[in-house]
Amino acid sequence: MNRLARERSPYLLQHAGNPVDWYPWGDEAFEKARRENKPIFLSIGYSTCHWCHVMEHESFESAEVAQALNAGFVSIKVDREERPDVDRVYMTFVQSTTGSGGWPMTVFLTPDLKPFFGGTYFPPHSKFGRPGFMDLLNELARVWQHDRARVDFAAAELFDRLRSVAGADGRSQAESTVAGTDALAEAVEQYQVAFDRRRGGFGESPKFPRPSELLFLLREHARTGARAPLMMASETLRAMATGGMRDHVGGGFHRYSVDAEWRVPHFEKMLYDQAQLVLAYLEAAQALTGGDGQATADMFAAVAEDTLAYVMRDMRDPGGAFHSAEDADSVPPAEAGSPGAHKKEGAYYVWSDEEIGALLGADADSFRRRFGIEPAGNAPSDPHDEFGGLNLLYTARSIEEVAADTGRSADEVVNGLGRARQILFGAREKRPRPHLDDKVLTSWNGMMIAAFARAARVLPGRPEADAWLAAAREAATFIRDRMWRDGTLLRRYRDGDASIEGYAEDYASMIWGLLELFQADGDPAWLSWARELQAQQDARFWDEQDGGWFSTTGNDPSVLLRLKEDYDGAEPSASSVSVCNLLTLAHLTDDEEARRKIERTLGRYGPKAGRAARVIPMMLAGLSTWHAGVTQVVVLGERGDTLPLRIEMARHYLPFALAVPVAPGDPQRALAGAMPFVGPMVQKGGRATAFVCRDFACREPVTAVEALASQLQPA
Repeated sequence: MNRLARERSPYLLQHAGNPVDWYPWGDEAFEKARRENKPIFLSIGYSTCHWCHVMEHESFESAEVAQALNAGFVSIKVDREERPDVDRVYMTFVQSTTGSGGWPMTVFLTPDLKPFFGGTYFPPHSKFGRPGFMDLLNELARVWQHDRARVDFAAAELFDRLRSVAGADGRSQAESTVAGTDALAEAVEQYQVAFDRRRGGFGESPKFPRPSELLFLLREHARTGARAPLMMASETLRAMATGGMRDHVGGGFHRYSVDAEWRVPHFEKMLYDQAQLVLAYLEAAQALTGGDGQATADMFAAVAEDTLAYVMRDMRDPGGAFHSAEDADSVPPAEAGSPGAHKKEGAYYVWSDEEIGALLGADADSFRRRFGIEPAGNAPSDPHDEFGGLNLLYTARSIEEVAADTGRSADEVVNGLGRARQILFGAREKRPRPHLDDKVLTSWNGMMIAAFARAARVLPGRPEADAWLAAAREAATFIRDRMWRDGTLLRRYRDGDASIEGYAEDYASMIWGLLELFQADGDPAWLSWARELQAQQDARFWDEQDGGWFSTTGNDPSVLLRLKEDYDGAEPSASSVSVCNLLTLAHLTDDEEARRKIERTLGRYGPKAGRAARVIPMMLAGLSTWHAGVTQVVVLGERGDTLPLRIEMARHYLPFALAVPVAPGDPQRALAGAMPFVGPMVQKGGRATAFVCRDFACREPVTAVEALASQLQPA
């Protein structure tokens, strides 16, 4: 048993029984490397990472590999989800020196933590065209012993280059002018070039969900009225909803599609994907409501609801927060209970044709047609030979086609598929489950709070709306009570322990969640805490010289570079989220300092911002909002009384409007301290009243749904 047994991270605990003499990131390991004059072997991954499991099984459980590591290196294991600051520095190095990156990340450092060699997965011995890990260890140990001067020189030179590439060498690379609307048009054009018109999504395989791209396109549709951005977003969302990336039995989405057809997923499930995809489906549903796309709008809303149900059921902590991820790998049902069982990717989710027939009886034929079940299996690609004879569910035929093929009515088909889903869900629950990473991360919880709160606001008539709002409140309360201490937000909670000071992304995403929660229930406490968090974020991370927010405070000497994330990838960057947050705060509280920070941050990219469309889509969503301008819609009245007005608001896609629900009496007086313009508002005739405002100047208050609808129409 090595030192990792004392850690809280599920990923580190997975390696606690390895024969490798692992250390967590910290002074004990650094001091050992300096004292014994050994290089550091740094391995970074996370608990639901498929290739991390492979490398552990092949190498870190091997006595031969452990002997080489223990003799020649000081081995450090890092959970990238707990320590994105460490991960970001060395991922930048690996990407800049190899042209690609990923996890597990394998990096070798000098005792002063400067990297001199890096990569990702290495097999234990040479295969797949990759050098073997044992060969690599032996060669690096030899070079360290016999050509140390060359290693030190290379490390120093590479680190200097890394500082320059990362923009951490003190030289400003920022522009100073906020891009005009022509940059937004240029960005949309870039997406049109990359758009896969036959299959949805952008580019070829693998295809990743990047909801920030879709949120940008939806905003440009709303701002300009152009149909192309809406078409690209909705076709991509449709492809994901009908393809194999969606869990058609249990709800939620897998991490990405390994093929261009959206058929074969990487089966991992991440909380941040669920949160952002819910937001994208909700926005697209609103954008399509009331026109020819109503059927698609209804489907998108149902997908969002289904995803929220999955998160509520399978990813919720007993205290009300949300867990991080579910693994792709699990023990195949046929090997359950076997002492030598080997986990396989997707084993929990795939089905044989025989199972479908035995379980579903008379409904089996409809289910086979609907979801593409084949007797010999249906995987169009099987990169690791794990799906032989098995079926990955995807929507192969429409309800109407299934009805025509089976001689059933459409209603009979729908009812049969509903029964089938329940039966398969029950059968699947008896299988060995994938590993659950049960740590609570503040940034991911912030996004999930935003998704639940938004659903409660834009689907207000649904029976589940109150439960969604309660879930958002409970998660926010969990973070406030257990992960907010003396003005410091903490990043990780697990097993009763909250630790690791939050990064800019934690503050930004939590503020995002609180602002959505405030717009859903109007509680002034959420807005107050959001403003307090923003003040802390600015004090710790704001870059007054060039604009934007650094990822870290710069106070940890073991993190060699203070970086500023500019890439809106699987998660949007802290600066992009913060621009959107400040746009909300500026138009709720008339905050001039917020406007200054927005302008400084948008100005970093200059007039050429549109050329970086695939890099900064969430930042461009903020730029779209900046140019569109923001409307405030105040609905004054007791919550039950305001429901008809809130339902009418939800019928309109208003990405540039802020909802301000205000309960009369003490809540209104409390809110007026931060938002003076709501103080004088009074209900018209004692009825629930809506005020549509722009720049804090309001139109005539209305109580009728039809009058509100008229005021919400585009000018």
